[in-house]
Amino acid sequence: MIRFRVKELMAEKEFKEGRRITIAEVAEACGINRMTLSKIAGQRGYSTVTENLDRLCRYFGCKISDLAVYIPDNVTEADKPET
Repeated sequence: MIRFRVKELMAEKEFKEGRRITIAEVAEACGINRMTLSKIAGQRGYSTVTENLDRLCRYFGCKISDLAVYIPDNVTEADKPET
């Protein structure tokens, strides 16, 4: 599963700029529908188009690897390699 780190990036930007940043503000600045951005930020397993990812990377000034991380599905102790 791909997990989007929108909330974390918003928190980092808030800290750097010393002000509160809302989903509505990010959505407007990126040209993404607010509901779509809310789903990207909070809905487990949400799928979006690459244009939205491009806009978010531009807004946050980050790489795609900063915006999205891969979380393996159903990883159990038996699935983990031995060390």
